[in-house]
Amino acid sequence: MRSRYSAFVVGDEAYLLRSWHPDRRPAEVELDPGTEWLGLEILGTGEGTPFHSEGTVEFRARFREDGRAGEVHENSRFLRHEGAWTYLDALG
Repeated sequence: MRSRYSAFVVGDEAYLLRSWHPDRRPAEVELDPGTEWLGLEILGTGEGTPFHSEGTVEFRARFREDGRAGEVHENSRFLRHEGAWTYLDALG
């Protein structure tokens, strides 16, 4: 999760695509260069140890866009794919 947040911060669209599970990966990612990411807070995790193939991360990411503050609050699901953790989707 932290590496994906960092990719949003620096605008690394290629990394975001590589770290997305192929079953859910979009054709492209278009990041808004006007979005300023301000911080990431991990609120909780579920499973996701070296002995698991699935895990969850609940997080809050703060940002500023067009002078207005905002945040993303999500419980993300990750799956291992070819040995690497990949983002699958957000849980309900």
